[in-house]
Amino acid sequence: MFALNTNKLAKVEINRIKVALAETRRKNKWLAEQIGKDESTISQWCTNARQPSLENLLKIAKILDIDIRELLYSTKNSTD
Repeated sequence: MFALNTNKLAKVEINRIKVALAETRRKNKWLAEQIGKDESTISQWCTNARQPSLENLLKIAKILDIDIRELLYSTKNSTD
């Protein structure tokens, strides 16, 4: 018999795409059109359910005219 593990892993926020879109006053649909992806894919990236490839992060940064580092949360605390 196998035991079913019902504990869900805590969602880890890795990317800041949703924040970057809000800061640039853009919508998921607009970004999807710009990079040729489905709007559902962009939505999954924005909720951190899935992560974009580095290539797609670079495309997003160029399209939004921001530094690619602005699309990722820091791995360091401000007290580190």
